[in-house]
Amino acid sequence: MLTGAQAIIRSLELLGVDTVFGLPGGAILPTYDPLMDSKKIRHILVRHEQGAGHAAEGYAAASNKLGVCIATSGPGATNLVTPIMDAMMDSVPLLAITGQVNSHAIGTDAFQEADIVGITMPITKHSFLVTDPEDIPGVIAAAYELATTGRPGPVLVDVAKDAQNKKFEFSWPPKVDLPGYKPVSDPHGKQVQAAAELILSSQKPIFYVGGGVIRAQAHAELARLVELVGAPVTTTLMARGAFPDSHPNHLGMPGMHGTVPAVTGLQKADLLITLGARFDDRVTGDVKSFAPGAKVIHVDIDPAEIGKIRHADVPIVGDAKVVIAMLTAEIEKQLGGMRPNYEAWWQFINGLKERYPLGYVDLDDGKLAPQTVIKRIGELSGPDAIYCAGVGQHQMWSAQFIKYEKPNTWINSGGAGTMGYSVPAAMGAKVAMPDRLVWSIDGDGCFQMTNQELATCTINNIPIKVAIINNSSLGMVRQWQTLFYNERYSNTDLHTGTDSLMVPDFVKLADAYGCLAIRVEREDEIDAAIKLAMETNDRPVVIDFIVGKDAMVWPMVPAGVSNDAVQYARDAAPIWDGEE
Repeated sequence: MLTGAQAIIRSLELLGVDTVFGLPGGAILPTYDPLMDSKKIRHILVRHEQGAGHAAEGYAAASNKLGVCIATSGPGATNLVTPIMDAMMDSVPLLAITGQVNSHAIGTDAFQEADIVGITMPITKHSFLVTDPEDIPGVIAAAYELATTGRPGPVLVDVAKDAQNKKFEFSWPPKVDLPGYKPVSDPHGKQVQAAAELILSSQKPIFYVGGGVIRAQAHAELARLVELVGAPVTTTLMARGAFPDSHPNHLGMPGMHGTVPAVTGLQKADLLITLGARFDDRVTGDVKSFAPGAKVIHVDIDPAEIGKIRHADVPIVGDAKVVIAMLTAEIEKQLGGMRPNYEAWWQFINGLKERYPLGYVDLDDGKLAPQTVIKRIGELSGPDAIYCAGVGQHQMWSAQFIKYEKPNTWINSGGAGTMGYSVPAAMGAKVAMPDRLVWSIDGDGCFQMTNQELATCTINNIPIKVAIINNSSLGMVRQWQTLFYNERYSNTDLHTGTDSLMVPDFVKLADAYGCLAIRVEREDEIDAAIKLAMETNDRPVVIDFIVGKDAMVWPMVPAGVSNDAVQYARDAAPIWDGEE
């Protein structure tokens, strides 16, 4: 005989959950009591529920395991909405458990009542409301199944307080009944055969690799397929690390701030081999003019994504790991020992790589170049480190100038673009991978949204490294104001590091949180600060890098226009303006 609260904890233990991030409150208090007695689950007390959600996301993204967060009813639950939506957009396996008011009070506007199931229904794979304790084992097991299979994503379980308190006869395993939920892992063989034929008949194929390849842990299969086919590869913002940056076939990241070879390679291709990507608007630009001469092979485990934005000539529903392995075998069979010849295509692509290498110009404004700082973090930390970015210019520079050789080393908020993601996500990643070096690369705007989790890190011995790319402004918004709003900088100056105000002083703030705090203002100080951070493992480290506010992210495709309008630098004409 267990209470519903005890059943929640026991169910999590039996499912192998070892870490939970959360913050208690009245409606979830019954569950926190048996949680204290658990010998298998580590609970990490955060300072804000949003931090719990992003930490669970970071834990999941670094480990390929389920991330779990807990909050109370009302505002505790609604503070999880942003990380839940973030996990939905980026296909992160997340279980959010929330307390709810007593079942007889639901719908009465009781104290701290919110219809969190209704609120989250559009941003979860499923949301459960539990009012009967006997349902708890089955619901927790079903939530685990939903979150971790098919296309991963968030699931919410909202449990009424009286259901947590009542006793019932617990048994395990429960029967999991999910009518209509039948994710397809194995593709249709005829479609795989058709895809192989299309690849071998194309003249200008290109791999368009999305985050689904990382979620499917299909990087080794992808490498074998690329070696066999020999076509160029692009990896989206969510797929950085799915294919090694050092490989000669890799063109880098496509999209709004992608490399010229990646953006243009997609535009000029005659076949897109699309693996676990969803034709996001930040990749396609104006979708009507995206890769206009290309046929499309689209592989995705979520059938709803296929044909949603771009017609697929060969649609393949299935797990990327399974599909890629089958496609490799089929191509080997059709090739019969031969190799495809894409010499003319590579001549064009290599010309782009030579003419438009990824680079930047130091503005010589007396401040650090942010690209230099981020590049050195990557070079000194190496390919085994984990890099968690916030959202904005520093995110794009981190995606561009750090070399990613392995999956699960780049963690960021892609689809939702959530400011405040980096610090708690890095905390979760470090908990999942305690022996790995974990960087939070953050902006001065993002950092001010969730830096309270540094207290969580200090108290719980989670020694993350935080690099604040401090340009004293909301950098990406300011870049758009520079380019599209006649340099009218409406409400983007944060006064954090480039004038006499310095509010707040990040070094003093970090010191107050028990961190090692460093400020870097000269280029000759960069390496020493990074190395000191890497050597310090008894507490978190925060480095306040004072960078120039006029640095911009290039290349760039302005929002809503054709990718043919990609610009290599400010004041440069579009690369393909009238040129073939």
